Amino acid sequence: MVLAVIMVIAAVGWLLSFLDVSSPVRQLQPVPDNVPPAAGAEVPSIDVHAAGRTSDKLSFWAEPLAEQTGIPAPALRAYGNAELIAADAWPECNLQWNTLAGLGWVETRHGTYSGNLFNRSEINAEGYATPRITGIPLDGGPGVAEVRDTDGGVLDGDTQFDRAVGPMQFIPESWERYGRDANGDGTADPHQIDDAALGSAHLLCAGGRNLATPEGWSEAILSYNQSREYLINVRDAAASYALRQPAR
Repeated sequence: MVLAVIMVIAAVGWLLSFLDVSSPVRQLQPVPDNVPPAAGAEVPSIDVHAAGRTSDKLSFWAEPLAEQTGIPAPALRAYGNAELIAADAWPECNLQWNTLAGLGWVETRHGTYSGNLFNRSEINAEGYATPRITGIPLDGGPGVAEVRDTDGGVLDGDTQFDRAVGPMQFIPESWERYGRDANGDGTADPHQIDDAALGSAHLLCAGGRNLATPEGWSEAILSYNQSREYLINVRDAAASYALRQPAR
């Protein structure tokens, strides 16, 4: 009987570990509904043109912030790195890292949600989501657009239809246009968080958008997903991260 009780408690604790439940001890601040959301903690300047994985240079910045926000440190470094690259490449865009983090939260909980409760993904030391995160086939079913295969299954393993892949959920067709190499290995890979975050930055900043304006920010988020509910969810997550607290 005692063993059975212990097993039940352990099972409940294990299941709760998969839920994004904030600590009851911490009182989270109300999240403003400003558009665009307030900027997150300033990203320190680094040389984004240096060889290798430049996001690693942001470890000292990301580690304490990761504890406060609940964002995995590799993902947080990638968002900060992408903000700095975007500021250099598209200075008129005014992209903030917490907007990217808002997208990452909604899309895959920063590379940790794979769609399988019992086989969650995580970002490994090299920045890859393992196991890989691959969405449903875009086969034109109920509520799903039809997108025929564009990559021969190279990115998504599907030679009939495209699927969204990686921590930021790019379909191969979009990755072909917006994908960028940010980890310095010479290959743009949507399964690698640095590359995926920079690809998202490129998509958001496309067309000379200015994300410092309500119109520019809203247009950018809707270009990712044309849903008002999606925009609100991204806004709330980004605003919460600006307060150095977890998204809800």
